[in-house]
Amino acid sequence: MTYTTAILLVVVAGLFKYLTYKPEWRIISHMLLIVGTLVNLFSVFFIMQDVNLITIQIIILVIVFSFYMLGQNWGMFFSLFNLLPVLLFLVMKYDHNYYIDFKPEKSDESTTIIGVFANFILIIFIHSHFYTAFIKNIKMLKETGEEQAALNIEFEKAIVKAEKSSQVQSEFLSTMSHEIRTPLNAVIGMSNLLMMNSPRPDQNENLDILKFSANNLLAIVNDVLDFNKIESGKVVFEKIKFNLVDLMHNICGGQIIKAEEKGLLFKLDVDSALRKKVIFGDPTRLTQIIFNLISNAIKFTAQGNIWVRVTCLEDRHNNITIGFSVKDTGIGIKKDNLESIFEPFTQESISTTRQYGGTGLGLAIVKRLLELQGLHMHVNSKVNEGSEFSFNMEFPVSTEVTPAERRAPAMQTLSAPLANGSAVLPANGSPVSAASPPVVPEQAEVLSGSLRVLIAEDNPVNVMLMKKLFSKWKIIPTIAENGERAVEIIQYGNFDIILMDLQMPVMNGFDATIEIRKMPDPAKANIPIIALTASALFDIKDQVTAAGMNGYIAKPFKPEELMDKIQSLVNA
Repeated sequence: MTYTTAILLVVVAGLFKYLTYKPEWRIISHMLLIVGTLVNLFSVFFIMQDVNLITIQIIILVIVFSFYMLGQNWGMFFSLFNLLPVLLFLVMKYDHNYYIDFKPEKSDESTTIIGVFANFILIIFIHSHFYTAFIKNIKMLKETGEEQAALNIEFEKAIVKAEKSSQVQSEFLSTMSHEIRTPLNAVIGMSNLLMMNSPRPDQNENLDILKFSANNLLAIVNDVLDFNKIESGKVVFEKIKFNLVDLMHNICGGQIIKAEEKGLLFKLDVDSALRKKVIFGDPTRLTQIIFNLISNAIKFTAQGNIWVRVTCLEDRHNNITIGFSVKDTGIGIKKDNLESIFEPFTQESISTTRQYGGTGLGLAIVKRLLELQGLHMHVNSKVNEGSEFSFNMEFPVSTEVTPAERRAPAMQTLSAPLANGSAVLPANGSPVSAASPPVVPEQAEVLSGSLRVLIAEDNPVNVMLMKKLFSKWKIIPTIAENGERAVEIIQYGNFDIILMDLQMPVMNGFDATIEIRKMPDPAKANIPIIALTASALFDIKDQVTAAGMNGYIAKPFKPEELMDKIQSLVNA
């Protein structure tokens, strides 16, 4: 027992010294438990050959220490490793089956008292220490919980403040958009009217510049609003049927003219495998992505080529993977700037912004729209050689088959040669001169004289514009200066269609529409109503539908767009 006690003291002293030198408590805990287990079992089976109070205390010490220091798994292991052999010894001794050729040591009563007292001190110390730590942890947990609750309150306040700020920002942008779009509607509308009057070549050139500048301003406003809408998480992607070949021709039909004006060769290649495909997706957002990429390619290319390629990468019958690529021979992008060009309000350099203009939102919008769909843009670019932007998108495929005869059998190609006056290939595949006059007056002849139109509009400039536009179509509209007046006129007159501004004094367009839909006369209550507004609210279309209107056209609008809408509703 003396030797055992001496060895135990040396081991404990060594472990204590090691622990104070290098506090690796898990290793020390394992070593102490192993030593305690060996001492316990050696004492029971060899030295004392008996289970006494000290043995039980040692087992309790091992159980407490192992669970507190090493957790449940190791605590269970050391507890059973001490307890089960001792139980086995008791069973064997009870059956008189245990015997070794060594006389057990006998300890006097004073030694037992000292040992019991020392073990109790250790048990009390361990429990006191861990109870203190437990209470301290509880207090810290409570304090942490209170701090977390306070942080949550502050966080909720910050969220509310941010939401209010975002709402204020959105309302501000919507208001500013309305205030900018209203005069723009007059500028672009009057330009369209003047261009419909067969102006002299010098006048036509001036009108082209005027319309081009107004459209550029409108594009900037639209970019800011679109980006704000995307950042606010208001974008919802549609899943509607469309033909990709038609869509690509529609997108590129207008861009080819811009390429021609700069003397660029523009080529659109659409995989022939897509001719018969009708796919599900969001054509509006896809148009926005492709249009921005092509516009950038034309803007930053002084000479050379623009290639737009659409390739069927994988056809799995019900799903199809399509690769889109827009390549140019423009100024290119430095490798270090490939990431920054996708940041909002950012271009490659200040000199680029000064030379080429723009808001720097085009690529930011493209990137966000792709990311919202889980897609990634790939960019390959060399300075002074050109850039290529590409991405892959998967679409569900409809079983509907489109007429294949309206396209060429091989790769569909839309190109703009360097010569002026070349043909533009629209969606139906038939060549139309780029200088063809608008067909809107011809379409309106069908309705001229017989169409009864009520226009609810409070802005005198817009009223004058609408009167002049409809006079071109040989239509004399009735004007209501606000929503309340529009309701009164409808009660006593008969009309075929109403063009309703939304933001008017006295009564707005929404309330006026609701009142009209309540009228007892079915002919009046069901009259087609088109919303005409410069508002840019994110949910404007939903509001228009909820109010009972039949359609929505944003100002500034294209005359042909308005006439198409009117014809479709009147002839429905």
